[in-house]
Amino acid sequence: MRILVTGGAGFIGSHLCDRLLQEGHQVIAVDNLITGARANLEHLSSRTDLSFIAHDVTQYIHVDGPLDAVLHFASPASPVDYLRVPIQTLKVGALGTHNALGLAKAKGARFMLASTSEVYGDPQVHPQPESYWGHVNPIGPRGVYDEAKRFAEALTMAYHRVHAVDTRIARIFNTYGPRMRLDDGRVVPNFIGQALRREPLTVYGDGEQTRSFCYIDDLIEGIYRLLHSHETGPVNLGNPSEMRILELAHLIVRLTGNPAGIVMQSEKRIEGDPRTRQPDIRKAQRVLGWEPQVGLEEGIQRTSAWFRERIGVRD
Repeated sequence: MRILVTGGAGFIGSHLCDRLLQEGHQVIAVDNLITGARANLEHLSSRTDLSFIAHDVTQYIHVDGPLDAVLHFASPASPVDYLRVPIQTLKVGALGTHNALGLAKAKGARFMLASTSEVYGDPQVHPQPESYWGHVNPIGPRGVYDEAKRFAEALTMAYHRVHAVDTRIARIFNTYGPRMRLDDGRVVPNFIGQALRREPLTVYGDGEQTRSFCYIDDLIEGIYRLLHSHETGPVNLGNPSEMRILELAHLIVRLTGNPAGIVMQSEKRIEGDPRTRQPDIRKAQRVLGWEPQVGLEEGIQRTSAWFRERIGVRD
C-alpha cells in the first residue's frame, strides 16, 4: 500500500511510520513540525520507501500518484501545546481533517482519523464506551482540542455517509513511550524528567485524578489492526488499567531510585483537567482481537531508559 501519514514526524505518527514500513508499505509523512521533529524520522533517512513533505495540512494537500490510505494524525496533543497554539489546534482539527478527507475521497483511499479520549471530556460515565457522547465544556481552555476532535469525528462520519469514504476512527487514550518530548507537559515525561534530574516529582491537585496509560507499541498494534479491519465507527484504543496520578508518581520514584520524592501542589490543579479516564476496550477486543500487552512498570522502564540516553544522565 502507498500510505500518507499527516503528523508523521510526531510522537505517535513517527512510530506509525516505522510500523507501516516494517509491514512493507510505502509511506509519505507530512508534518509542519509545529510539535513534531525531523529527529523522530532520522533513523529512516536512508530508506527509499519513505518520503517527507514539510507542509501545513490546514492548506490544500497535493500528492502525485495513487494513495491507498490517508492517516490523519496531525494535531498538537498535549495541554501545553494546544493551549499555546489554540487556533492552530482548531484549524488542524477542522480544516486539516477536511483537506485530508478530501484527499482520501479524490484518491479513493481509506481514511483514518486519530481522535482522542478527550472527546469524552470530564466523563460522567466510567469507564468510557464508544457509545458515550461525552461531557465537554466547549468554551473552556481545553475546548480547543476537545471540540476540534469532536468536529473531526463528525466530519469523518459525514464523508463516510455522503461520499462513501472508507473510514476508521481511533479514539486514543493516554499513550507514552520513547520520542515524547520532555517538555510536552504530559504527566509521564514530566515525572520521568524530574526523576532523572533528581528533582521532586510535582503532583498537581490532590493526585487522586486517574489515568490509564498505554505503551506506544501496544497502541500502534491497535491502530494497525484497526486500519485493516472493516470497522468504520470509533474504537477506543488504550489501556484499561486505571491508576491515580499519585500512584504513578510513587512508581516512577521507585523505578528511577529518585531520592527527592514527591511534592504536592494542590493549588495548581489544571482547569478542566478530567478527574477520571479509563477506556472500555471491549469493542477493540471483539472487533480487532486487541488488548495491551506491555505492563506499566515495563513500559516506564523502557521510556526512562530512552530519556536517560537523550539527556545524558548516568545511573
